[in-house]
Amino acid sequence: MLVNGKWAADWQPIQSKDKIGRFVRETSSFRNWITPTGEPGPAGEGGFKAETGRYHLYVALICPWASRALMVRKLKKLEDVIDVTVTEPILTDQGWKFGDYPGSGYDTLLNTTYMHEIYTKADPVFSGRASVPVLWDKQLETIVNNESADIIRMLNSAFDAFGDTSVDLYPHHLRDEIDDLNATLYEPLNNGVYKSGFASTQDAYDEAVAGVFETLDSIETRLSDGRDYLLANQLTESDIRLFVTLIRFDAAYHGIFKCNLKRVIDYDGLREYTGRILAIPGIDETVNIDHIKTGYYSVKALNPSGIVPAGPSHSFETRP
Repeated sequence: MLVNGKWAADWQPIQSKDKIGRFVRETSSFRNWITPTGEPGPAGEGGFKAETGRYHLYVALICPWASRALMVRKLKKLEDVIDVTVTEPILTDQGWKFGDYPGSGYDTLLNTTYMHEIYTKADPVFSGRASVPVLWDKQLETIVNNESADIIRMLNSAFDAFGDTSVDLYPHHLRDEIDDLNATLYEPLNNGVYKSGFASTQDAYDEAVAGVFETLDSIETRLSDGRDYLLANQLTESDIRLFVTLIRFDAAYHGIFKCNLKRVIDYDGLREYTGRILAIPGIDETVNIDHIKTGYYSVKALNPSGIVPAGPSHSFETRP
């Protein structure tokens, strides 16, 4: 991680833990918002106006938080508005690295080698972890935001002058339900798989893995009435948040994170639901199973040998 702008130690997956060994995720550091007029958003300072070509997105395809930003960018048809650089999947001793691994790229915008260098370009004395996604402002030469929850909200509405206004993943009439669903999904499932994988005591692991499967069982029940998405037939932000966890589950979380009571393909509803979202035009371009497996299985603390399993290579079924 970075301490006062200097790389201080080899990258470690466990950000923090509580007194019984639960994994604790660090909060994001840059929380400015892009708005249609450049006025301040829900947090941060103003001056970040939605403009085509002004912003750049840094992502890793193994990362669910980064991939949900890619999904919204794709659904809103913002590919020509916000360009993207993809890190290599293997987590190095200095964290995310740019390079020529298939499906990745070099940082031709800022000419950095590691993600942490982008953080120190924004703040030369930054202390903390250099996570993805990062939304970079080319004009002000700084990080706008590194919190995916904020970024997907911005992409959903701030760039409507340039994107597809027929897609609204956070419609006004569903916002309360979406917020409730997001909270229901995040701690026990989206973050719960990490709490399982990075638990440092048996009690912490048992608690986390129970929450993961209680949530999956609950979603399976929710889908049993034949609905297409979590909120009936309306694709929302909550579906994006769920999908990025489900598409990684069998390939990574089931094995490397010990979430192995069941797989997604063992649930009829979840399997079909995942396949249905994957079949939405463009979504498959945001999913790279090779990056996912290679990336998660490169975490030395969990897999010292670095051996990547042969399967699965996944093809989810869609409902006829």
